[in-house]
Amino acid sequence: MTDAIYIGIDFGTSGCRAIAINDDQQIVAQAHVPLPDPLAHGNYGQEQDPELWWQALCELLPLLARQTDLQHCSRLSVDGTSATLLLTDNHGKPLTPAWMYNDTRSRAAAERIAELSPREHAAHGPASSLAKCLSLQQLAPGAAHALHQCDWILARLSGRLELADENNVLKLGYDPLKREWPAWLDELGLERRLLPQVQPAGSEIGPIVPAVASELGLPDTTLIISGTTDSTAAVLASGASRIGDAVSSLGSTLVLKILSDRPVVDAHHGIYSQPLGRYWLVGGASNSGGRVLLQHFTRQQLTEMTPALQPHQPTGLDYYPLPACGERFPYADADMKPRLSPRPDEDVVFFQALLEGIAMIEALGYQRLQQAGAPAAQRVFSIGGGAANEGWRQIRERQLQVPVLAVRQSQAAYGTALLASGQMP
Repeated sequence: MTDAIYIGIDFGTSGCRAIAINDDQQIVAQAHVPLPDPLAHGNYGQEQDPELWWQALCELLPLLARQTDLQHCSRLSVDGTSATLLLTDNHGKPLTPAWMYNDTRSRAAAERIAELSPREHAAHGPASSLAKCLSLQQLAPGAAHALHQCDWILARLSGRLELADENNVLKLGYDPLKREWPAWLDELGLERRLLPQVQPAGSEIGPIVPAVASELGLPDTTLIISGTTDSTAAVLASGASRIGDAVSSLGSTLVLKILSDRPVVDAHHGIYSQPLGRYWLVGGASNSGGRVLLQHFTRQQLTEMTPALQPHQPTGLDYYPLPACGERFPYADADMKPRLSPRPDEDVVFFQALLEGIAMIEALGYQRLQQAGAPAAQRVFSIGGGAANEGWRQIRERQLQVPVLAVRQSQAAYGTALLASGQMP
């Protein structure tokens, strides 16, 4: 008897990736197709036609079918970019373009949200789903549903337009602690009919629509599973699975997350929580990170200098690397200045000192999370572009004083395949 397979599909900024796994969590097939860049709309708008996502999915699954028999697909789930939102009619037809996760044109709406919502809520800021929804409902007054990227794909697969997962709705105003849509949303003038019913990530939505199954080459017994955001899917892929497991994202900024048995919120220090299976994912994001490195060196220079790092010989330089004034976590200080002097004569020493400074911020960040009520980090998994730098890993391990480990998988689609299979932390 052939094992069942579970498919996870990741919609990222530049492309769409699918991974199929078996019951042993082994990858049996994977494929990728590119997506066109979002269209700029003025100085702050970024939007995309959601039909492009569906076209990508229709191209993607035949590529998987060349590697494995899709008739053995048991369950399928999707992740998408957080806070990418569109409005649809009662049948799921888009009435607006999708405003992308980095669209910040909803500034007036964000000001109203800041006035009326709790200061610790994830819906703050012009890029939030809630700010976008308030703007979009003015453009499509007859809309029936506000759907995130993930929601819209899952709705088209299942025919269920009214559902969303707990992770995607955080920036739409949902209260993850009380697990409800709060009353202050009404003061904003938000049309309540647009809001979905919320269920945990990894919940069963229902069987695939038979006509869609035929179109995509899937069995009509395929169960569609509630999805998540791309960043949460990456955490699932990492191998983090128990309380105290932490995940550091070493991208343009430094994002820290840790599995906790309780939610922790500290708005002043930018600490937030979201439910994840039996646990909570507690996190914060610093303005430090890879962006600072690229202000001083090219990518080629960073690659060339990396073998010359001496992680067991600290530079002794006390840097706090920031790309500009202002920090949000582990310190909340809008006027905080970068600390990057004195600069040594040797570039590789300066490079190492920058890495040591970011590692120090990472250590302070996990200490701040613990002070706020999260568990102490027991082991740290690394994702993002900086995760491949072995010298930096050793520097970080010395600063953190816990094991810093390679991830099981780096692809968000793998985490979403685990979500589809029901294998949550």
